[in-house]
Amino acid sequence: MGRGPRSAAARGRDAASARENAPEAEWAPPSWDEVVREHSARVYRLAYRLTGNQHDAEDLTQEVFVRVFRSLSNYTPGTFEGWLHRITTNLFLDMARRRQRIRFEGLADDAAERLQGREPTPAQAFDDRNFDADVQAALDALAPEYRAAVVLCDIEGLSYEEISATLGVKLGTVRSRIHRGRAQLRGALEHRAPRRRAAVDAAGGAEAALAGVPEAVQEPAGVHAGSAMAASADAGAPVTGYGARPEGA
Repeated sequence: MGRGPRSAAARGRDAASARENAPEAEWAPPSWDEVVREHSARVYRLAYRLTGNQHDAEDLTQEVFVRVFRSLSNYTPGTFEGWLHRITTNLFLDMARRRQRIRFEGLADDAAERLQGREPTPAQAFDDRNFDADVQAALDALAPEYRAAVVLCDIEGLSYEEISATLGVKLGTVRSRIHRGRAQLRGALEHRAPRRRAAVDAAGGAEAALAGVPEAVQEPAGVHAGSAMAASADAGAPVTGYGARPEGA
């Protein structure tokens, strides 16, 4: 059975992978158009998660691509997405230090309109529509360094080692920031605990099924990012599972 035509995004990912896996002598930097086409959506989404509002996200995205444009000829073949993560996050932290505090407004109802043309996946679009308001407010209260570490880990899905390389800090510092960030988020979401307990009681002791899970609350398929994170906080577990995807996404 033949396959249908592949999307431009899929072809772009294949091209990027081929470039990065090619022998170093044959490697050539991608063109400006290729970089923007293949990576603008990802960079903008990360910028929005970090800054929380359209204006700052657009400014940060523009700064990222200006930096990429200036540095592209000197880029050493490797993980291009990791390089973009590092540039985006470090520029965000620089911005936060300049301003002391960046408002985190979260993805509003018009997120789909703002992201039009950036080709979000179905799972990304689902998360955009359902990012929990309480979680947004809790993230707003985190120091930029904690917010960056938690976002990279629990939204972007990076490992501690990758976050260490991205932020240029020791592995122990990454663990500490994520631990403290999650603890502060749990504290900020503590007011939701009575509702959570009532839901557990109504479910016939579902809390017992979560006993012994050390790192994450097991959420059913279809729970969106904000709810999964809030549920983890309510149950007292590390705040993981932001990235839970709707079944079939």
